[in-house]
Amino acid sequence: MLRDELQNSLKEAMKSRDTQTVSAVRLIIAGQKEKDVEARGKGQEKATDAELLAMMQSMIKQRNESIKIYTQSNRPDLAAKEQSEIDVINRFLPKQMSAQEVETLIKSLIEQTGATSIKDMGKIMGTLKAQYAGQLDFGAASGVIKKLLS
Repeated sequence: MLRDELQNSLKEAMKSRDTQTVSAVRLIIAGQKEKDVEARGKGQEKATDAELLAMMQSMIKQRNESIKIYTQSNRPDLAAKEQSEIDVINRFLPKQMSAQEVETLIKSLIEQTGATSIKDMGKIMGTLKAQYAGQLDFGAASGVIKKLLS
């Protein structure tokens, strides 16, 4: 479904001559193809939607880091280009969970898995990545898990 949405968005952007969207969607599709090649190496036919969502999250993270560098280097033009790519990528990601929702979810996962110490963090992170890819920041979730299990 995500793949079809990307292709349709690319076609629509090309028809409307929206060069920024065309460029950003092509970057996403290129990343998708890399993930598909990686998945075939693991014996899968193609990358899962969860893997693609995680890839798009990392693309956003990279662009945020670039924006920070460009802003410090007094290059607002390049920072604006990166921000426009983030805006396009965000169109394909599910709604992000708030910090409160993430904490509530992690508390329930701790109860479900019976996690009692930081050693059980992997179980919770695995479940989060499998079921909630693209919906939350895993770096922030990691901090919440550490806080709750300490």
